[in-house]
Amino acid sequence: MARLAGERHSPPVQPSHPIALGGFILTRIWTVAPGLCALLFVAIPGAVRSEPASPPGAAHVTAQRLLNAASEPSQWMTYGGNYEEQRYSRLTRIDRDNVKQLGLAWFADYDTNLTQTGTPLYIDGVIYVSTAWSKVYAFDAHNGKQLWQYNPKTPGEWIRNVCCGIVNRGIAAWNGKIYVGTLDGRLVAIDARTGKEAWSTLTVDPSKHYSITSAPRVAKGKVLIGESGGEYGVRGYISAYDAETGKLDWRFFTVPGNPKDGFENEAMKKAAATWGGEWWKLGGGGTVWDAIVYDPVTDLVYFGTGNGTPWNDQYRDPTNGDNLYLASVVAVKVDTGEYVWHYQSTPADTWDYDAVSPMTIVNLTVDGKQRRVILQPCKNGFFYMLDAPTGKLLRAVPFTEVNWADGVDMKTGRPRVKPEARFPVGRPFNLAPGVQGGHGWQANAFSPETGLLYIATQHAYFPMIADKSFTPNPVGYNLGLDFAAPFTYYRDHPDVPNKFVGYLQAWDPVKGKQVWKGEENQGPPGGALATASGLVFQGGGSSQEVRAYDARSGEKLWSQKTQTGVVAAPITYELDGQQYMAVSVGGTTLGGYYAPNYSRLLVFALNGKVQLPPEKEFTPLPLDPPPATAAADVVDAGSQQYTKNCAACHGDRGQTRGANFPDLTRTPLLHTQEGFDQVVLKGVLSERGMASFAAVLKPEESQAIRAFIIARANDLKKQPQTPWPPGSPPPTQPHTEH
Repeated sequence: MARLAGERHSPPVQPSHPIALGGFILTRIWTVAPGLCALLFVAIPGAVRSEPASPPGAAHVTAQRLLNAASEPSQWMTYGGNYEEQRYSRLTRIDRDNVKQLGLAWFADYDTNLTQTGTPLYIDGVIYVSTAWSKVYAFDAHNGKQLWQYNPKTPGEWIRNVCCGIVNRGIAAWNGKIYVGTLDGRLVAIDARTGKEAWSTLTVDPSKHYSITSAPRVAKGKVLIGESGGEYGVRGYISAYDAETGKLDWRFFTVPGNPKDGFENEAMKKAAATWGGEWWKLGGGGTVWDAIVYDPVTDLVYFGTGNGTPWNDQYRDPTNGDNLYLASVVAVKVDTGEYVWHYQSTPADTWDYDAVSPMTIVNLTVDGKQRRVILQPCKNGFFYMLDAPTGKLLRAVPFTEVNWADGVDMKTGRPRVKPEARFPVGRPFNLAPGVQGGHGWQANAFSPETGLLYIATQHAYFPMIADKSFTPNPVGYNLGLDFAAPFTYYRDHPDVPNKFVGYLQAWDPVKGKQVWKGEENQGPPGGALATASGLVFQGGGSSQEVRAYDARSGEKLWSQKTQTGVVAAPITYELDGQQYMAVSVGGTTLGGYYAPNYSRLLVFALNGKVQLPPEKEFTPLPLDPPPATAAADVVDAGSQQYTKNCAACHGDRGQTRGANFPDLTRTPLLHTQEGFDQVVLKGVLSERGMASFAAVLKPEESQAIRAFIIARANDLKKQPQTPWPPGSPPPTQPHTEH
């Protein structure tokens, strides 16, 4: 049932419920072999395991509970389900035979109409979930009643520093607190019982274009958090804060700073030898905007790093150096942040091939040897398997179309890059995977039962065209690319491949091959969840449904329409002897920014009978611009200013589609310069995220931008049936994953 916002109650204390898993109890045993720590689960026949008594306080998550997450399958206490981030549940009450009986048990509406990417947590009868604008909710898992909401009150104008959407991908729990990173760079601890702020610390330099959209992780009493901003011009790092006080314990930078200032450690000194030019003036990039995993066996933290600034390495480093530690997986000691090893998947990255896609830790037999390994389907289109203790490369195989390299040299670990893929000035290259990536931030799942990794996969192209006149931009993106390329290139080359679809695939990590593939949908896919009953649940992306597949065959066994896009990963939990599946929904709609997108938490159970309210009637804003009367040189100047200052949020030539930003070709503000300037120069909508640009735009430049958008809108009005290339998804930001 739907619940009203604002109701506040103390989280209930739940009684324990015995659960028999096929008449077995799982016992954790550690075995140590030379060079290998193995974690085994031994099944003892005839035993019935009882859940531990519920703790007296809310979100009572401890190191012991997280280490033994597999023995509490009724819970979902951390972002990936367990420390290894396998997103695998041992619950079996919902299975292949009865999944068709799955129905909606209850739902709860959010107070936002933006895209939802957060993974919920379930802890002792309460569901905690983050939403757009870094808000956090707590719901009574019995019935969906809201217990509290926390609003960090992020300044609306900060959104000019946010790359790819007003989103938040998740939260962490520890010792009675819920932790969230905010869009304006704060790390906040929330009292899990009351929803009140316990402490808050600023993790970034507020004068730079930093933001946080990823989920924190907690390990050994430390909260681990990274940041976003590599498109603008920042220096990346990962930080560890004391979970009780918010005090900074350690910080590891991912790229070196100005050599004249000295280096923080030997890792930065060695990295500097791989850079040329004056990279530090734009920060270098390499942000840690997702993919942080703590491994209790090796006692290491693994994290991925992002793209450089600018993307185009021709403008970032004239020496074509490798630029460590961009596009790399890095391992550091959890206690100190000391460097241990790294693997760089894309040296001298020039394609936005971040290495921050989700990583999973598993124990596998690889080439006849038992190993603890890291699995990562990377944005660059290659699936990587790395030895967790050492970082040794064990597998590197394409899992989607790859045309920028013809493989990876297993001796050096370096991709064999095709020269034309580096798109020298004047020579465009239709890249696959495009900058959308073969895989973004969406969660994968691994099933120990099947030995398969379930990958939220993308098949995408993007034309890479160098910006002939790149200069650093203090406000918008610093890419070194022609931002209008998707429109102009595909318009002039209608026969080249052009698509962006997402789907789920089952992947054999040892053999390095696809086992099955689910159905495709336009745009990015949703995240995945595997269960011991042979099911894989997945959000259907723009298809506006959540699905269940047979984990071995890929047969689609169940689906439920959601009225909106589903990109966040589901979770599953058990309460009062019943298994539930929960997912946060709300995604891109063709109706645009002003259309309802029905952002909600949906909770399903066997024989659930609740129905969603009917969808609301909505009429999109008409394409009704004033006449285009400006001179060609004014429109051209406006195009340049738009690309520099506006395209990061409003997309290709003003025509963003989806929930995050309005389509400027349809805004009524085009009808008067005064109304346009009230927003662009005077900031009357700053609380909603549209800050004033008066510091970087002169009045005549604002006039030119308006003239450009009017001209673009009139062009579209002449051909309203094909406002973007046939067969391609609606235009959007170049990527939406940061």
